[in-house]
Amino acid sequence: MLLELSIRNFAIIKSVTISFQRGLNILTGETGAGKSIIIDALGLLLGGRASADFVRYGETRAEVEGLFELPAGHPALALCESFGVAVEQDGTLVVRRDISSQGKSIIRINGQLVTLAMLRELGPWLVTVHGQHDTHMLMQADKHINWLDAYGEAELGAAKREYGQLYAAYSKTRQDLERMARNERELVQRIDLLQYQLNEIEAAALTPGEDEKLLQQRKKWMNIEKVYAGIQDAYRALYGDQRGLDWLGHAMSELERIAPYEEQLAPIVEAVQSAYYQMEDVAQQLRQLSDQLDFEPEQLAEVERRLDQIQNLKRKYGKNVDDILEYAAAIQDELDEMQHYEDRLQQLEHRLTELAADLAVEALELSVIRRECAERLAREIEQQLKDLHMERARFAIDVRRVPDEDGIELEGAKWRVDANGIDQVEFLISPNPGEPLRPLAKIASGGELSRVMLAIKTILAGTDQVQTLIFDEVDTGVSGRAAQAIAEKLARVAQKRQVLCITHLPQVASLADAHFLIRKEMSEHETMTVVQRLSDEERVKELARMLGGAEVTAKTEEHAREMILLGQQRKAVNGD
Repeated sequence: MLLELSIRNFAIIKSVTISFQRGLNILTGETGAGKSIIIDALGLLLGGRASADFVRYGETRAEVEGLFELPAGHPALALCESFGVAVEQDGTLVVRRDISSQGKSIIRINGQLVTLAMLRELGPWLVTVHGQHDTHMLMQADKHINWLDAYGEAELGAAKREYGQLYAAYSKTRQDLERMARNERELVQRIDLLQYQLNEIEAAALTPGEDEKLLQQRKKWMNIEKVYAGIQDAYRALYGDQRGLDWLGHAMSELERIAPYEEQLAPIVEAVQSAYYQMEDVAQQLRQLSDQLDFEPEQLAEVERRLDQIQNLKRKYGKNVDDILEYAAAIQDELDEMQHYEDRLQQLEHRLTELAADLAVEALELSVIRRECAERLAREIEQQLKDLHMERARFAIDVRRVPDEDGIELEGAKWRVDANGIDQVEFLISPNPGEPLRPLAKIASGGELSRVMLAIKTILAGTDQVQTLIFDEVDTGVSGRAAQAIAEKLARVAQKRQVLCITHLPQVASLADAHFLIRKEMSEHETMTVVQRLSDEERVKELARMLGGAEVTAKTEEHAREMILLGQQRKAVNGD
């Protein structure tokens, strides 16, 4: 259950800490006091969307923290361990969410950072929130199947999973078949386009990495003429026609002739001889390199032409040659598929027929189980409505099939199918004797809808492992005996679950195990919401306010005391 909720700098709440207990926790207060803000804050701990608007004006961040206590073996504990969150032996979880003034959110569970997706997966195992939105959902017939399936989860679960897998395969195959059965002209045009593209690419005879190799060749050929001319000039400067080597050789000869007559010339002669033979070797190397350079201008032109061709293909089919070749392979695969169109079409039609037959079997099995659950749920809701002072109301759940020529064949006819199966579900009610059963959404009043919703929620509360239920003004539109009945129903639910209830009804508040008053305090400079747990005497005054409005009199206080006393007696009779 939820042991404690701490809220700081959230909307108009400056700092609030609420310690809840088992049983029925009632929250009351005048309109605008901030009751919905408490629910919004708790919603953040269950994975609700964060917003910078939640941060109190003038503050840098809002903080919401909840302390939960869960029994051993609860699914939420195993889920936390799968997230890598350490779980205490006593089963406590501390869920904290900080929201910055920029709207950014930081989430921690037992001090461990987690993602919003993880929190959203965990939240439904911690708390279930029932509000006026649920009552509105009762007005939407297409949502009724969700209520029924939630009730029958134990019986329906395996069949729904099996059906869901088959339906996914059936839907995909049907989509593929519809895609294959498109207009023949479009198919022919597509084939022509792809064949043209493939021919253009194949005609180029590309090889992987060719563009990179060509760029290297172009760089080489663009500079080879300069290299060749430079080598030739260097060679001519050294060799022939009274060039450098001739003059160096002439100098060497003259020095060799006179060296015997002057000892100091010996090292000079040796240096000139060394330079001569080195330069002669250089000249030979330049000549050999010049002979090896085979430059033809046509070669550069051919590289440029090939690069232009590849560039043209790049503009159409990819950023490099490898991408173009990959695109060509994809084209070939698509052409193969389209050119085997008839074969593929027959395969898909045969596959769809097989899946439809299997789907019909699973849909029928699911429908049979669902109808049994519907009869049982209708009886239980009728019984719950009797407890809620709708003693003579009749309730039924219509589980029917809708004909559809494009649907699946079952029992000699074709029926519409969707992800939920072959059934369309709608709740029917006859609030008064002598009236026929008619759609709930069309004839039920606001008060009747609230009681039907509470009946369903009471039944569903016994089928799941969520320990904390929040009812947010689900008693809207009721009064008198109906209000008393709702109050007693909430108290009975609270015998097995922790219930938090925001209410305007004194009948509900009189049965509280813990009563919290939410009020707004205003000063010259700020407004803030305060939450106060009421003592016995304070409860009397709050109930008197709820009974009499702004003016509390001795008479309303006396009435309030009597309501609290009667509430205690009723809970004792019901075994609370």
